[in-house]
Amino acid sequence: MGGESRTDHGRRWRAFVPLAGLTAVVVLGAALWFADRRQGADICWTAATLITLAVTLRWLIQSLLRRRIGVDVIATLAMLTSLLVGEYLAGAVVALMLATGHTLEVYAQGRATRDLHKLLARVPRTARRRSPDGGIRTVDVNQIREGDRLLVGPGDVVAVDGVAEEAATVDESVVTGESQLVEHRAGDRLASGVVNAGAAFGLRAAATAAESTYAGIVRLAEQANAAKAPMVRLADRYAAAFVPFTLALAVIAWAVSGQFVRAVAVLVVATPCPLLLATPIAIVSGLSRAARRGVLVRDGASLESLGRAQTLLVDKTGTLTTGHPQVAEVVTAPGGDRDELLRLAASVEQLSSHVLAAAVVQAAEDRGLRLAVPAEVTEQAGQGVGGRVEGRLVRVGQHGADLPGWAVLEQQRAEADGLSTVWVSLDGVLGGAVFLRDPVRPDAGDTVRRLRQTGFSRMVMLTGDRPEVAERVARAVGVDDVVARCSPQEKVARVRAESEHAVTVMVGDGINDAPALATAGVGVALGATGATASADVADAVLSVDRLDRLADAVEIARRSRAIAVQSAVAGMGLAVIAMVAAAFGLLPPVAGAFLQEGIDVAVILNALRALGGGPRGLRANRRRGDLLETRRRH
Repeated sequence: MGGESRTDHGRRWRAFVPLAGLTAVVVLGAALWFADRRQGADICWTAATLITLAVTLRWLIQSLLRRRIGVDVIATLAMLTSLLVGEYLAGAVVALMLATGHTLEVYAQGRATRDLHKLLARVPRTARRRSPDGGIRTVDVNQIREGDRLLVGPGDVVAVDGVAEEAATVDESVVTGESQLVEHRAGDRLASGVVNAGAAFGLRAAATAAESTYAGIVRLAEQANAAKAPMVRLADRYAAAFVPFTLALAVIAWAVSGQFVRAVAVLVVATPCPLLLATPIAIVSGLSRAARRGVLVRDGASLESLGRAQTLLVDKTGTLTTGHPQVAEVVTAPGGDRDELLRLAASVEQLSSHVLAAAVVQAAEDRGLRLAVPAEVTEQAGQGVGGRVEGRLVRVGQHGADLPGWAVLEQQRAEADGLSTVWVSLDGVLGGAVFLRDPVRPDAGDTVRRLRQTGFSRMVMLTGDRPEVAERVARAVGVDDVVARCSPQEKVARVRAESEHAVTVMVGDGINDAPALATAGVGVALGATGATASADVADAVLSVDRLDRLADAVEIARRSRAIAVQSAVAGMGLAVIAMVAAAFGLLPPVAGAFLQEGIDVAVILNALRALGGGPRGLRANRRRGDLLETRRRH
């Protein structure tokens, strides 16, 4: 970890070497000029210009090979024409300006991506695995399989997603942005990447290292770091109009005045560092801030799209709801015993992997019921589980036969309340039912309100659940429209339809959401649930199981994009004013070069504001979300 940090530090220092060398040459030229050795000064300034010109020509050739003419063509022409008319100092100042801008970019990107580097530096390599004989061996994380029992020592990074076997105190700050230590009980699920901040505890692996939460986060971090020009689309949109305008104004100034030096002055002043540097800096800063809030965005283009989005499509189960059903009520046939019915049902459900089964077992344990070991257990997908418990045949799940009168009334009541029903049969006779509810996330309504405030004009909830259940959740959170009984194929079709009208964001957590996430303009996955299929195709991943972080990410994206646009427009606006002055002969090339240098530094410093916290109201919303989460945990 330390070696990698020193490498990054050394790389940032090496970025200052070209600027220092170029500055030394330009300053040497100035010293020779003041010493009345004009020829020597011109040689120094020409050398500085030619060195930088070689670099920009390489950039220009690369752009042409990609069949794209970007704003770097203006900088190249400015230096080339400065040499042609003998304005050697102007060319050297343009070269120095480009070197300064590049150095500032390296510094800003180094600062903005340090949170992503932290993620990459903390990748766990080994873990302590318990052997069947009771021993503990250190193994490579890739050797861990689901079900393995691990020991997480003090200060260790949790290597894979798993379930705590005893109480644990962990630091989730690097993964989730949560600054306070988090207390977990035995049975709680822990995401890989968090750090043990207390005593050693046991962990049962729930996934392999490659399938765990942290692996998906690291993949996104690597992709974000690899993005060379995250704001290239925005810069190209401005360049499409700015480059022709600049060239036309330079030609007109030359043609009207007959002085080629005026065209040179226009090109020098137009050198567009605000587009080349300021906009990428603002977006990379936004990527860093989102990472600190527990949201990993794939690249700058995704952050820009998130900042322009107007339509939100969101899955219900596990996204707007917790995804962890809870037993709401147990009902029995007339004369039945509710606790005994629940005990028998939970005894059979112990061997089922269904999410509703876990809720039934948990409810029985919470009531202190003694569960029996079932025998002859069989499970049929979509139908339920059956087995013998203390000599009685117990079936839990769907009920294929006609329901008796009492059961019909109970079912109607459950549907009206938006509850799921699990029927329990004893020795072939319907004995009762367990009603379950998937609670709405406590932060869902507030998050929807915040998203609407950020500029989303349309919000649609998609779910495969029943219409009455979907309507109840929709009313609770405040979305505009609901599509119930929606298959994965229908989700994709709806995303495509909505995307025809506006930039669309799709939010989901399950494997069945992956196609829709891949189709949307911006796909956002709740990676904390361990759904790696969704996380792998998504453009952004919430590494913490909190929906309010989505609102944080959108606010960050909108602010970063606004600052990027502001920097570009302000810089270009000031440049255009100076270009007009240069066209009229009011601004010679040397003065124009120094003026443009000042403009560039100003807009780059403005772009660095994207690293800041944003408006006070938005910070207050985040503090409120953190407070709600703290209360929920305790």
